[in-house]
Amino acid sequence: MNNSFARAGRAFKNRDLSAFQRLAKLQTELGVDYLTLNIDGTQSMMVRPQEMLDFLPDLIPAIQEATSVPIAFDNPSVDYHRCCLEHYDRSKSGRPILNSVAASRQRIEELFELIGEYDTLAIGMASERFTPDGSAQCLSAEQVYESAKTLVEKLVTKSGRSIDQIMIDTGLAPVGADTYGLVNMGLDAMKLIRNDPSLEGVHLSVGLTNFSFGVPREIREGMENAYLTLAVASGLDFVLGNPEKNLELLAQDNRYVEVISEALECGRMLEGETQEDAGFRQADKIMELF
Repeated sequence: MNNSFARAGRAFKNRDLSAFQRLAKLQTELGVDYLTLNIDGTQSMMVRPQEMLDFLPDLIPAIQEATSVPIAFDNPSVDYHRCCLEHYDRSKSGRPILNSVAASRQRIEELFELIGEYDTLAIGMASERFTPDGSAQCLSAEQVYESAKTLVEKLVTKSGRSIDQIMIDTGLAPVGADTYGLVNMGLDAMKLIRNDPSLEGVHLSVGLTNFSFGVPREIREGMENAYLTLAVASGLDFVLGNPEKNLELLAQDNRYVEVISEALECGRMLEGETQEDAGFRQADKIMELF
């Protein structure tokens, strides 16, 4: 349930609790493990922070009346998460997820406190790294891996989480416009994380719809399934995805898997070229799916 999707966006615009309940029931019937709730603004719809805080006390109980599936609260704001957790009835739905902790978050220490106070699962964004001056974007798989280790250490020591209560998002970009090698970086980081015994039990997750953003609708599902196939082989075990799609692992000889695999290989820099050069070569390969 995200305002970037039409039905959720209309439901929020109209403050239509019954529409949110229908979405929650539909996704529950489709077998989701958690319901993601993000009522923040989008490129086409401005939402002020106070609008969210005013609606959440009504929205969360309404969703919990419709389903017992736990909710994953998705927002960078401490105030958003505090409001969500204050109005969430754990006795009805079990442990929620706080999404997400990242190096760039303002008042990050309060996020750590909330996770411990309300005993939530936590998603950490490892595509950002902690620096002496604050935060910076990760530029390599090794940096994502180091960021993941830092996030796990902080969530264990500051929030009292066990490693299996932590999900690490290694980052995912639109593959057709990925001139920075971010898709390969995330997949490579997953392998590094899975090969580290000290991180055994940590979960890996990505926002799947990012991968096919900007491509024709008719090939998005195939592209997302191809990425899933490659990512699960690299260690992915959770995904933030659209349950109305037929998300599944594909055979290695499936055309989508073959083209995506070849495209990602094309996206790796050769000697003497820039990552941007490789990124355009990756995008050209993706065009074969059109």
